[in-house]
Amino acid sequence: MDFLNLPLLAQPDAGGNAGFIAAIVAIVIGIVILLVVAQFFSLWIQAFASRAGVSLIDLIGMRLRKVDSRSIVYGKIQLVKAGIHEISINDLESHYLARGRVPNVVNAIIAANRANIDLSWQKACAIDLAGRDVLDAIHTSVNPKVIDVPSESAHKGTIDAVAKDGIQLKAKARVTVRTNIQQLIGGATEETIVARVGEGIVTSIGSASAYGEVLENPDQISKKVLERGLDAGTAFEILSIDIADVDVGENIGANLQAKQAEADLRRFQAEAEKRRALAVAQEQEYKAEVQKNRALVVLAEAEVPKAIADSFRSGNLGIMDYYRMKNIVADTTMRDSIAGSGPDGGTTGPKPSGQS
Repeated sequence: MDFLNLPLLAQPDAGGNAGFIAAIVAIVIGIVILLVVAQFFSLWIQAFASRAGVSLIDLIGMRLRKVDSRSIVYGKIQLVKAGIHEISINDLESHYLARGRVPNVVNAIIAANRANIDLSWQKACAIDLAGRDVLDAIHTSVNPKVIDVPSESAHKGTIDAVAKDGIQLKAKARVTVRTNIQQLIGGATEETIVARVGEGIVTSIGSASAYGEVLENPDQISKKVLERGLDAGTAFEILSIDIADVDVGENIGANLQAKQAEADLRRFQAEAEKRRALAVAQEQEYKAEVQKNRALVVLAEAEVPKAIADSFRSGNLGIMDYYRMKNIVADTTMRDSIAGSGPDGGTTGPKPSGQS
């Protein structure tokens, strides 16, 4: 048959297909590389132009480690331009991964270098991780700050103290401090400075013999407070303490004496009332005792008729003896009545003879 004489169809070449697939893979890889390079190209160009020593591999590694490459590269460029070369990319990355503020620390290192302040990278990172603003600390170290005593947030606007003569003085102070970098970690804050200076002012005023001495020389308060070394253990160094204002308050001594006198008066009144109550109670006891004795007398008098009756029955007392006794009693009653000392106050006349 004729179709048997037709040429066979061309079979696909296996080697050509493999080369085609390799070419496609190479193109895809090239596109990926171009995209990656394009993504970091601007940063790499900036670092290269600044001689910061940042490679594309470093940038790719930052992306894989989820590090903000822009902050790291800019920080490194700043350090290089400031002439600080000992801080590496790894140092910047390590602080970033520790959740530190890399730009803030870099600016603090540059500011400290310009101000000739001894601040290492490790120290600055430790201060930043401790929660302190290291850049603000450098600024305060270069440009001292003023702290008001008492602070504006305090309930009272003055420091109140009483001199030995009892007069109250109200003072305000302004403390000039600068940061002590070496004690910034673990050092006390501004609140401690305010509390210590306030305590020193109270002590200085309290040690004055009279309030006039403080008004004449307010600077003696500053001198005594500074001599106590109040900045020990704090993150600041006290440069000066200035007394801004001193006002005269109340006469606390006189007020206390008046209150003491009132308290003494109430105490004495209470004691007098106590003694009066005791006297009244004792008087009532005496009256009760008198009534008791009178009752005993009445009981004794009630026995007299019984004794007389017994005498009649026994024959020891005759009728004439009884009448004579009654006459004597009547005469006695008459004399008492005439003398005004009768039982009714002298108004009762003499009773007739024989009336009991």
